[in-house]
Amino acid sequence: MGRSSKDKRDVYYRLAKEEGWRARSAFKLLQINEEFGIFKDVTKVVDLCAAPGSWSQVLSRKLRGNADDGTDVKIVAVDLQAMAPLPGVTQIQGDITKVSTAQEIISCFEGESADLVVCDGAPDVTGLHDLDEYIQAQLLLAALNITTHLLKEGGTFVAKIFRGKDVTLLYSQLKLFFKNVTVAKPRSSRNSSIEAFAVCEGYHPPEGYVPNMMNPLLDLQYDNFNQLTGVNRVIVPFIACGDLSAFDSDRTYPLQLNEGKDYVYLPPTQAPIDPPYKEAIMLKRQNKLAKPEFQVSQVTFSGQCSGSTEKLNSDICDADKSNSEKEELPAVEKLSERQDS
Repeated sequence: MGRSSKDKRDVYYRLAKEEGWRARSAFKLLQINEEFGIFKDVTKVVDLCAAPGSWSQVLSRKLRGNADDGTDVKIVAVDLQAMAPLPGVTQIQGDITKVSTAQEIISCFEGESADLVVCDGAPDVTGLHDLDEYIQAQLLLAALNITTHLLKEGGTFVAKIFRGKDVTLLYSQLKLFFKNVTVAKPRSSRNSSIEAFAVCEGYHPPEGYVPNMMNPLLDLQYDNFNQLTGVNRVIVPFIACGDLSAFDSDRTYPLQLNEGKDYVYLPPTQAPIDPPYKEAIMLKRQNKLAKPEFQVSQVTFSGQCSGSTEKLNSDICDADKSNSEKEELPAVEKLSERQDS
């Protein structure tokens, strides 16, 4: 399969390379902003789980481009992994579940709170939807936890969620802290994916709430929320974001999208920094990657089963011999007919 095959199968992957985005997820944030206007009057932003940096790219281009000189805009990107530098973006390699990370972010804002916090983080999916949904929920609650330390009153929080049967708990927790909670599905997000984005506007924590990193968001009321049905369950608005005439993320497009413009393959904008599979790829290219050897063991029988096994083998041989004789019979008959004629 050629290197252009993914360009045909994923049009947003191709457009991301053509427009200089590090990942196709940049279009998701752009389409969310088109619908909700989350960038309006924003000067301080935190991008959680930022690597490889496509959302930080969008924030840098849109916010620093709107400002007169860009100096008033402060963008902080946080991730456990290293990320290639971006203009106007302060990077912190840290854990979002640690108080020290929250303190470092606040110091970047000189003690002030953020106007917007975004999080596009997701775990490596296993294919088991219930497990993936649970792990993603834990990641979102961790992001919400640190957001309560950083976000100003009335601020906005945008985070990825996996929609499943137990997503009611997430909605209920988010609505405790925000006046408006909406689930958005960008056009660039595949319809086949359970991925969506919670757009939470109007940060307003409960009276007397004191932010801490002890994960107070998972309480014993989960079973009560999970057993509710019908109108008693927490219902939030669902909106499809992006121009409906835009490219379909589930469709395969020809390589030549525009007439008069020939297709040219482009490499990714930013290669991963020291990925864990780097050594394996190098060994594979040098044909030094060890290949597993599989040995087929023979099954032997002992004791009383031996006689039955011998009889079974004898029956199989007789059956094979009988079949071979039946297959040869028509050829012998044809030969005798030719000799008679």
